[in-house]
Amino acid sequence: MRTRVAVIGGGENCEHDVSVASAASVAAALDPATYDVVPLTIGRDGAWRDRGLRPIGLSGAAQVLRGCDVVFPVVHGPRGEDGALAALCELAGLPYVGSGVRPGALAMDKWATKLVAQAVGIATAPGALVTRATASHLRWTHPVVVKPVAAGSSQGVSRVDVPEALAPALDAAFALDDRILVEDLVAGREVDVAVLRRADGTLFVPPALEIVTDGIFDYDAKYGGNADFRIPAALDETDAKALQNAATGVFEALGCAGVARVDFFLTEAGPVLNEVNTMPGMTEHSQAPRMFAAAGMTYPDLLDELVRGAHR
Repeated sequence: MRTRVAVIGGGENCEHDVSVASAASVAAALDPATYDVVPLTIGRDGAWRDRGLRPIGLSGAAQVLRGCDVVFPVVHGPRGEDGALAALCELAGLPYVGSGVRPGALAMDKWATKLVAQAVGIATAPGALVTRATASHLRWTHPVVVKPVAAGSSQGVSRVDVPEALAPALDAAFALDDRILVEDLVAGREVDVAVLRRADGTLFVPPALEIVTDGIFDYDAKYGGNADFRIPAALDETDAKALQNAATGVFEALGCAGVARVDFFLTEAGPVLNEVNTMPGMTEHSQAPRMFAAAGMTYPDLLDELVRGAHR
């Protein structure tokens, strides 16, 4: 008998389109001999839709989910990756793929992630948490990166090299969140590390990926095809080990499950954590699946491992 898997995409946030692409890719790649895929989509308006994109509401979606064996949430960003869908599954008693409520919420909150990382000895960029109430007191003194605390796909992220660029950068970040981070610019190579918790509980870390781009790795660079992804990243044994240890360290400290992509700046002093994505881009050509492919794990095999590792 085939396993019935609900694949949820979309979402009521700025990463909607990216999530739709990820979910469609996951649904298409799950082996039809093993899995019966039931697609569900959350619209930009928050409305749930069925396979034919007909509105069915949350109550209709709950009926669909109750008829499934496993839920595979592929919703990036707020009201999805932040633990919201994990909470729905847990309340309904449904096995689901990926991190639970607490790690999803912690990792989505970049400020909380920094505090957790620092507590286990992982370096992060010096920075400050800024709200609308405190933003008026902020003064530019050196190059910084401004970003929303809880958004993804590099949306609302700006590099600020001159004083007059600070106010527009704050406005862009506040358009997506009421809490933002202002972090020192870190000089280093951008290196991503994927971590997978296998169905048997062990961790698997494939070769790292280096991002080479001209300037900040923003939304346009990420999805416009202008970034150069180098897999495996050219790393010596010391740096590779340090990155792996830091990635698994923060993965465990947050309590992650399934797959996560942990993004670093590799500096002369070692890895500096940028952020943790508990539901990274999941098309076959996204960064995390490409890293696993470099280790010999095919995209369908990665998805199969994730479904088999589903938990309540």
